[in-house]
Amino acid sequence: MASGVDTKSAVELVDVLPQHRFDEDRLRDYLRDHLPDFDPGFSIRQFQGGQSNPTFLLVGDKQSVVLRKKPPGDLLRGAHQVEREFKVMAALADEPVPVPKMHLLCEDVDVIGTAFFVMDHVAGRLSPLPDLPDMVRDDRNPLLCAMAANLARLHNVDWRKAGLADFGKPHAYIARQLKTWTRQYEASKTGELPAMDKLIQKLGERLPDDDRATIVHGDYRPGNMILAPDRPDVAAILDWELSTIGHPLADLGYFCVPYHLPYGVEGIKGLIGLDLVSAGLPSEDDIVHTYALQRGHSGIEDLQYYVAFSLFRLTAILQGVYARALSGNASSADAQSVGQRAGFLAERGWAVASRL
Repeated sequence: MASGVDTKSAVELVDVLPQHRFDEDRLRDYLRDHLPDFDPGFSIRQFQGGQSNPTFLLVGDKQSVVLRKKPPGDLLRGAHQVEREFKVMAALADEPVPVPKMHLLCEDVDVIGTAFFVMDHVAGRLSPLPDLPDMVRDDRNPLLCAMAANLARLHNVDWRKAGLADFGKPHAYIARQLKTWTRQYEASKTGELPAMDKLIQKLGERLPDDDRATIVHGDYRPGNMILAPDRPDVAAILDWELSTIGHPLADLGYFCVPYHLPYGVEGIKGLIGLDLVSAGLPSEDDIVHTYALQRGHSGIEDLQYYVAFSLFRLTAILQGVYARALSGNASSADAQSVGQRAGFLAERGWAVASRL
């Protein structure tokens, strides 16, 4: 076992939360018919954390599996798409990308109230922060480089041959994303952010002229990975609900965002100010080199555009959270904190974009 395993890096399980309870007997009947080799006397625990799609561990005598479902209630159109998560992970089953084995997708809402899928349980460790503080120092560099290499392997997959020809629009991904998130930002504005206005203008002026398209994860970061329990490697990449067909550097730019944010600031997951060598962490150049090598490229051009784009998108998301917090009469302290982070991310995005 790796010496870096400790209680903080373990997966946390709790009793099923009251708001996420469902008819367990209906589920047992369904799995008895559709997953007959699985022990029908399984127990159910819920994974602790911020998953937008509630996720549960079904523990049988000889095997454990994971059930992931949509949350209850009225949902925004296009959100919580467990069907897409299932489709992309199933498509990657025979590719050199670490994903759990998919067992079944149930779209019959009469079973437990929402669509759900069942996949293998992958044992391992969690370390969601970019500096991997829960891992021993000597494991951090190889772990982050393994994440970069696996991202490249994902982008190397021939998505059409993998059965994902209808998974997304391969053309003008960045232009469409820029338009969508600008519209979302404008709809949730609560004041002026000059840095965001300049950032949007610069990103529009410098739209990439290449139209490369790969599978993109959409939220590729350490918090969405299970790390192998006995070696510095990635055991499984999870949380694929934002995946689509798009520009690969959007994923890489997002993964590199911590190198452009300060370390030790509450609510900001950054690395600036941390001694990377002393902490056993790779530099941004090391990450890019690892990724490029796995992709068969001599280097990566214009990465900073995609870092700036990722900071723009994060600003738009946080601004939406801020606006909803205000409309829901959240405490002024909480709302103010979220609003400050949105403004800070816009400033950091403009700092990167201004050098393009």
